[in-house]
Amino acid sequence: MSNAVNHPLNRKLRMALVGGGGAAFIGRVHATAAQLDSRAELVAGVLSSDPAKSRAAAPSFGIGEDRAYGSVREMIDAELALPVDRRIDFVSIATPNFTHFEIAKAALEAGFDVLCDKPMTTSVSDADELVRIVERTGAVFGLTHNYTGYPMIRQAREMVASGELGKIQAIRANYMQGWLCGMKPEPNPARGGWKTDPAKAGSGSLGDVGTHAFNLIGYVTGLKATEVSANMRIFHPERQLDDYGHAVVAFGESQLGMITFSQITHGRLNDLTLEVDGTKASLTWRQEDPNELIVRRTWQATQVYERQPVAAYINDSCRAACRIPGGHPEGFFEAFANVYNAAFEDMILRATGGARSETTRYPNVRDGAAGVRFVEACQASSSERGSWKSLNERA
Repeated sequence: MSNAVNHPLNRKLRMALVGGGGAAFIGRVHATAAQLDSRAELVAGVLSSDPAKSRAAAPSFGIGEDRAYGSVREMIDAELALPVDRRIDFVSIATPNFTHFEIAKAALEAGFDVLCDKPMTTSVSDADELVRIVERTGAVFGLTHNYTGYPMIRQAREMVASGELGKIQAIRANYMQGWLCGMKPEPNPARGGWKTDPAKAGSGSLGDVGTHAFNLIGYVTGLKATEVSANMRIFHPERQLDDYGHAVVAFGESQLGMITFSQITHGRLNDLTLEVDGTKASLTWRQEDPNELIVRRTWQATQVYERQPVAAYINDSCRAACRIPGGHPEGFFEAFANVYNAAFEDMILRATGGARSETTRYPNVRDGAAGVRFVEACQASSSERGSWKSLNERA
């Protein structure tokens, strides 16, 4: 087997970043995660909606002056004018929710692969259009639900798929934060001001963290959600968007899920938890202790599976997501990078004419559309005091 990077492509993938300039958080995460394993290099970008700020931020990302662009359209036109062996391979989108659709559409139609932040869009119609564009172009589209990249989440997914838990009966996912407690909106915040604007964010805690919990349930269990009943509230006195809510989710074979999402729970930082109940066993995982997976069986001792690549109980999917020996914690950046790595495999297959599977190890464009449909259905349900709403795809 060749030791060349990204064999048989035998070179690094060339990345463009949209967003991430100034005080932005997630753009830096994208840049770090994509390059963590030396499989990609950041060569171009539009780092701000302000052309001057975009170009000024480029040196801090290692982007040369000639490929620091002032707009997405300028970047796409300039990159397409470059020789094939120099132009970008994929675009990473780390911008406010309401901009995702137009950027992704432009990049896909230009022939570039895309990695996009969640939620994928702010409307189901836009999400469905991106699905159609991906299907037409054959492009790779990944959504950075980064929690799917944790090794122990990969372990849990394979355990469920192999039947170790028996038939799945119920699932609970909670995503609890408290950063809104006592927060007073600033007139010109350094970052994240758009998250309080209904026209730009589309939703509050539901879209920000609730979608992560929803995606994680589907990723680990493989179950397809069919209906949802939700109730949401705005507790922060100066907010226009939901900051707390519950969603009851029904699945195809009578399984039931429960999701709680909050950004007004005092003292909670980034507390995402997942519990899966099966007929043979149950699983528990917590993002703030990501290197452990708890397995329980009635009348048996509780088992704690640790992220230990050489352990016999670790499955191949988990092992492949590990970089360092057990006892050396792997966390947020590594999980984010695992989503990128999985998408890179499909990018290489696309570039070299290889056959690709419809099933992906990274959240894909259909997962993105499901997340947008979940948000829209929860909002509609909550406005009708929890009435059940369908999550089935539209024709």
